[in-house]
Amino acid sequence: MTSDSDSRALGAFLKARRAQLTPRECGLPESDAARRVAGLRREEVAQLAAISVDYYTRLEQGRVRASVPVLTTLARALRLDDDQQRYLYEIAGRTDARPRRRRTAQRLRPPMRRLLDQLTESPALVLGKRLDVLAWNPAAVALYTDFADLPAHRRNYLRLVFTHPGIRALHRNWAHDAREAVAALRMEAAADPDDPDLAQLVGELSLQDPDFLTWWAEHRVNSASYGTKHYHHPLVGDLTLDCDTWASPDGSGQRLMILTAEPDSPSHDALRILTSWTAQRPAADRSDDPKA
Repeated sequence: MTSDSDSRALGAFLKARRAQLTPRECGLPESDAARRVAGLRREEVAQLAAISVDYYTRLEQGRVRASVPVLTTLARALRLDDDQQRYLYEIAGRTDARPRRRRTAQRLRPPMRRLLDQLTESPALVLGKRLDVLAWNPAAVALYTDFADLPAHRRNYLRLVFTHPGIRALHRNWAHDAREAVAALRMEAAADPDDPDLAQLVGELSLQDPDFLTWWAEHRVNSASYGTKHYHHPLVGDLTLDCDTWASPDGSGQRLMILTAEPDSPSHDALRILTSWTAQRPAADRSDDPKA
């Protein structure tokens, strides 16, 4: 059990740390309105950590003891370095329970790489945990964006659907497609509800987009294994593509998402033209760096 002084120390540390951060540092939108407090508001920290404002308020006030998963998400939300994390766990009375190593990196399976290399006219992505984009083929670059130009931590399918202007505009039925992607992430959350990276993603998107916050609260689930995507590409116009997702049989959680067009259809012809404009890239440039 933590003492009253420890609880007060935790609350003081959380309050001081959020005062040191700006919304921009945490990837949050900034408004022109004057802020009554320095740094982040309690509401912003709570949403970044995917916990309720009431619970976070009680943490700052020393009225509740933080669990290890909550401390982990708070450490990420508040951008704590190693020394600060060590101090956070110590004053919370969770020193012995602190995670000692980073999460296992998501490494692309060789069969997935071979499948991508063999798909030349069909856009394809390998999705990992949390819908992270682990690898892609040149056709996916032609359709979506050059994923290699994005920082590794931004290569997440759901994050891109909500925050990447080009990808968001690509979807003719954006609200439908985005809501289905949120439901797919909900399905992921059931398998690993204590994943701090998932909590970080949910917190960021909850603050950045009110639609995400609304749809996440609906608790809809969807395996998103197949469906039809309706796109409008700035170079070739409208595309109607079948989207099928195939799960790896090894339990890694990796899935191959493939987009195909009906043979001899206008979408098929447009897709062939689009992919022909994208030069073949070396295999090493079409997969993500390993990351936790």
